[in-house]
Formats: sequence, structure tokens, C-alpha cells
Amino acid sequence: MSKKSFTKTTSRAPSSQKSEIKKLKGKKFQKKVHVTIDGKALTVPTGTTILDAAKKLNIKIPTLCHHKDLCLAGVCRVCMVDVQGMRTLQAACAFPITFPIIVKTYTPRVRRARENVLQLLLRNHIGECYSCGRNNNCELQDLAKDYGITTYKFGHIEKSRYKKDKSSYSVERDMDKCVLCKRCVRTCIDLQEVGVLESAERGKETKIKTYLDIPLNDTNCINCGQCINRCPTGALKERDPGDEVWDAIDDPAKHVILQTAPSPRAAIGEEFGLPAGTSVTKKLNTAAKRMGFDKVFDTNFTADLTIMEEGTELLLRLKSVLVDKNKKVKLPQITSCSPGWVKYCEHFYPEYIDHLSSAKSPQQMFGAVIKTWYAQREKLDPKNIVSVALMPCTAKKFELQRPEMKDSGQQDVDYGLTTREMAKMIKKCGLDLPNLPKADFDNPLGIGSGAGLVFGATGGVMEAALRTAYEIVTGEPVPFKNLNITSVRGMEGIREAVIPIKKTTKAWKFLKGAKLKVLVAHGTANAKIVMDKLKAGELSDYHFIEIMGCPGGCLGGGGQPIPTSPEIRMARAKAIYKEDAGLEIRKSHENPIIVEIYKDFLKDGPCGKKSHKLLHTHYEKRGKHIKVKK
Repeated sequence: MSKKSFTKTTSRAPSSQKSEIKKLKGKKFQKKVHVTIDGKALTVPTGTTILDAAKKLNIKIPTLCHHKDLCLAGVCRVCMVDVQGMRTLQAACAFPITFPIIVKTYTPRVRRARENVLQLLLRNHIGECYSCGRNNNCELQDLAKDYGITTYKFGHIEKSRYKKDKSSYSVERDMDKCVLCKRCVRTCIDLQEVGVLESAERGKETKIKTYLDIPLNDTNCINCGQCINRCPTGALKERDPGDEVWDAIDDPAKHVILQTAPSPRAAIGEEFGLPAGTSVTKKLNTAAKRMGFDKVFDTNFTADLTIMEEGTELLLRLKSVLVDKNKKVKLPQITSCSPGWVKYCEHFYPEYIDHLSSAKSPQQMFGAVIKTWYAQREKLDPKNIVSVALMPCTAKKFELQRPEMKDSGQQDVDYGLTTREMAKMIKKCGLDLPNLPKADFDNPLGIGSGAGLVFGATGGVMEAALRTAYEIVTGEPVPFKNLNITSVRGMEGIREAVIPIKKTTKAWKFLKGAKLKVLVAHGTANAKIVMDKLKAGELSDYHFIEIMGCPGGCLGGGGQPIPTSPEIRMARAKAIYKEDAGLEIRKSHENPIIVEIYKDFLKDGPCGKKSHKLLHTHYEKRGKHIKVKK
């Protein structure tokens, strides 16, 4: 079901409204319809739900199964309202207004019905609130408080019915806390089109389970965590390594490093009551240092490093295809920094893995650099370095465990913290993040460009890559005002841009007169559309594609603050772009530490043998297709 479709109502129109229906017959479809809610009149487009109409009038109707990102379901019945003349109460979230109606959102019948629904949900909701990770951020808890529920009218099941599923590196399932709202199912099937979760059985036997009822880690789950972000209770949560991180911080023999990605910095303030889109980058640095991290570095540094490697790889692929006529080299090149997207491709489009860039993600590049170059520079034993990554993404927890992520000789990144987990650790220290003083990142890996920063938003990797690749090819900055490549920005599911190359430097003269065609997609449902087009041969003339596994890109990651919505994700994106605009360095290749690391450590340059060993995957397989000249 699409977001714009509606579930059918089973009640017939009352006799008092049959005359209205007769008036509509034989006439053209009416674009507008009148509705009165709690005595307030409004004209809305035909098909508008009662819930949406009420919002326009600032009338609050409680919901539980409804979510802005998901298709309509109408399964929880918490949003029931009284429609004049109708025998039964109607679900406001799923009732399309197609003829004039009068609605009351709060009558004795509505109040009793909602209370009974909540009591029935609470009866089957096992576990107490204080030990739940969603305590004070649980929609069921909030509704119970709003409706003054202090006793269990229908009793309460105390004994656990389900075994917790802790098989996944990223997502933990506790079905004793499930309220059967089916948000997770709709997220997995409709929003992400992965289809790991489903609703099974009927009546009181209904349950949410994985396909074939097997552990989550044995399914095609891509670890994106989008189901967590939309679960109204604590039935789904991420695997929290907080205790292990604290143990490392408390161990004087360990040198504990935190790298912070851009998206958490634009969102973590929400966990402390700040409005969405409030960037707290330097205050977060202060918090981390007071918590006991030995060094706090900027993931934007390795985002810049990713651009140097991935951008060079793209240019070399173009040369191999256009000049050397090497049919083994695959175009378009597709980004590989989103672990959820990479796993999606591995599961559903394995024949196109060679289209993925071999470059590791910024998180993993950082781990490799920390335990090699940084360890040598600071005279530290890599075995005593604990590398912690603050990320917006639950899939990063899976990524750091992959066997190919040990090219430094150690596990490159030891622990991954989500934005929510980091907020919890800060609160445990009694730190008031919004009122902390500001502090800079530590040296030497505390410098990142604005290009690395915009990685956090959908289209950001493409924008960062174009800022550098275009200048390398032409010798001039990209022809966009203030370096803002607006054609790849925005929240549309799929966007494209064509960048003409009118002049080139001598090394890239074969690209003169070419038009660089690029695509951007976010969320794996949109990735599926792109990959199906690629499979059908419709994208053969495109050169570069950015795909992010989560809606909105990293700023909409599965580890970001709850709730999430299109408006919240847009606010976070604006915060990232605003911070980028204020930075002195906005191109990856102009980052002085990037220049230094290639001069002193990765001496054979981007896509050289050493960088391939540390910063890329499958070197032996890919190296024979792309020849790098010193």
C-alpha cells in the first residue's frame, strides 16, 4: 500500500447522509469537502483523513500505529472518533473524508473505548518501565499517563512469552513489549523493501516474527535500524556496547579514541530538549573529553580521505572504460560508505557488487588510520588503542565486525555507539550538554572539510566528490554558487544531475566535452528502483551513483534520536549545510592533514597499493582491473 492510499471503512454511510451521497452521483468528482470537527468547520481536499483534518485545526487525536513515514494501517484503534450518524466509532488515521461529515473526537463513548484499547494493550505488554531503554520516550507509556491509567482493568500478564532475539550485531528484539502496531513490518516491507519482518497468525495468536521465524541474524536483515526508529515501545532497540566502552575508559592502560560523525552532532541535542536541527559539535567534544576519552577526533577527516580514494577510483574507472576500453571495469560506480546499502546489495543484487566502490566507509578508514599512522606517530601500541565510533547508524555495528575490516592488523574499529547511546552515556555523567562550553577537536585528526561534513545528508557524498573530482579534472571549482551543488540536495527519493565538462587539465583531456551524469538515492526502497533500472540497462550512460541505506541519508540513520519524521530530517540537513557554509575548508583535497598523510604515509597516492591495503576492500580482485600509475 502506498503512503497516499487509504484503508477501507467497513461502516456504511448513515441514512442522514444518503442525500449527500446522491448529490455526488452523476456529478464531477469534488476536489474539496466540508468537515466539522468538535464544532470547528474546515474545507479539505477529498480523501483527507480525519486525523490530518484535525491537525489542521490543532485538535489532537492520539495515535499509536500511525507514522508519517509509513502507509496507513488503522490497526491499534487508539485514534477512534465519533462520526455523526455512524453506528461504530471510526479510526481517524484511516478514514478518508469523501462527503461532508461531523466528527467529535472526545465523547464519553470515545473516552471509554480508548481507555479499553489501552488497557488491552497494557495487559499483554510485559516488563516494567524503569529498566526499559524507552522509559520516558515510549508512546504507550505517554498514552497511559494521558488517560490516567493507574491499574490494570483486564489484568496483566507477568510471565515472559517470547525469548529475546540478540542474534544480530545491531538490532535486539523483545516481543514481550510488542503492541502489534505493525510499524516495524511496514517499515521493513514498504519503507525499506527488505521484507524481513511479517505479521503472523490471527486474533489473540497474532505476533510479529521474522520470515520463517528464524533469528534475525540469519535473515536478510540489513541492520539499518529503521524499525527501531519507528517502534513506539521498547520491542526493538540497538545492541548497546556502553558498558564495554566504560570499561575501556576506566582502564589506564588503554588509549581510548572517539571519532564523531557529522549527523550525530546535528541531532544529539534533541535528546536534551533542543529543537531538531541544533548543531552541538564543539559542546559534544567537551562532553566526550569530560567523560574520559583520551582523544576526540573528527570523522570528517576520513570522509575527506574517502573522497580522495573514491573520487580517484571513479576517474580511473572512467579512463579504463573510455580510453583503455577495459570491459571488465564496471560503470556506473556506486558509493560504498553506507553499510546498510552494501548489505542490501549483497543480498538482493550480488551480481552488481563490482559496481560498488572498493573504498571503505569513513568509519572504517578512520579505524585503519588510527591503528597504523596515528599509532606510529604517537608511539602507541595498537593493541592498547580502543577505537570508538559515534555514528547515526546501527548498521555500523555490523560493519565494524566484518572480517575484512582488520587490515590494520587489529580490529580497525572496536565499538560503535549510536547517537542515542552516546546521549545516555553523557547523561550518566550528569553532564548538561546544551550548557557545556565549546571545545575543538584534538590534533592531528581533528580537521575535516565542509565536503566531509555534508556526507551526513543524502546527496552529500556526491556533492563532496564533485567538489574535488571536478576541480582535479578541470583545474577550476565546480560551477555552482558558493560550492553548493543544489541539484543533488533535497529529500526526493531519487535525484539526478548532469555536470558538463567544458575544459580539462592535460591529464584528463579525454573527458573534455563530456557530460558527467550522476544519480542520488536514499532509502533501500529507492535503491531498489535504481538497481532495477540498472539491471534493465537504463543507466548505462550514468557514471556515478550515490545510494544511502536510510531515508534522508545518515541524518535519518537507525541510531538517531526518536521520534523521526520528514520535517525532523530536513531540520538536521539544514544544520549540516549551515555548518558547512561557515567552514574555511570546504573541499576534501584542501584539507592540510589529507595532504600530510599522503605525503608521509600513503606515499603512492590515492588508490595506491598501500591505500588499497588499508582503505579499500578486495584489492586483489579489483586491482587487476584498475591500473594505478605512480
